[in-house]
Amino acid sequence: KSVHASCGCTTAQTQKDEVPPGGSGEITATFNIGDRTGTQVKTVTVETDEPTNPKTVLTLRTIIPQQLEISPNFVFWKQGDKPDPKTITVKVGKEFTVKHIKVTSSSPDFQTKVEEKGNGEFKIDVEPKETNNLVASTLTIQPEDSQKIFYATARITNSPVVQ
Repeated sequence: KSVHASCGCTTAQTQKDEVPPGGSGEITATFNIGDRTGTQVKTVTVETDEPTNPKTVLTLRTIIPQQLEISPNFVFWKQGDKPDPKTITVKVGKEFTVKHIKVTSSSPDFQTKVEEKGNGEFKIDVEPKETNNLVASTLTIQPEDSQKIFYATARITNSPVVQ
């Protein structure tokens, strides 16, 4: 009767439109991982006109490794603070090989410097030019030879009001 997937990221197709009683068929399911990481569970529901078993649910389960772990992904300075550099650590997932990363700031108000620490670890120093103005920047982190892009944020925030 029908075959349908649990979400738009998964498609399911039958190879035959009709399977005779006692016959067999094949279903092809395709899961588009997009930006997902970690454990993913998707289902495909198969509906038939078989009275004893009208519905069967097939489960697709996978673990998608994370290419880069970024910590912290947000660094900030209070307005008027010393513009000392703050560090973001980037660790490469064990299933991946990344020799270099490229970091760009969306704002010229922040400078970034990448240092390779070895063993799949990088250090990104983020330094504001000054902290007098409230500004923010998106830091784009891209492993070499990869289309995948990761992000972190740098920001100058309001000083708390002292009463």
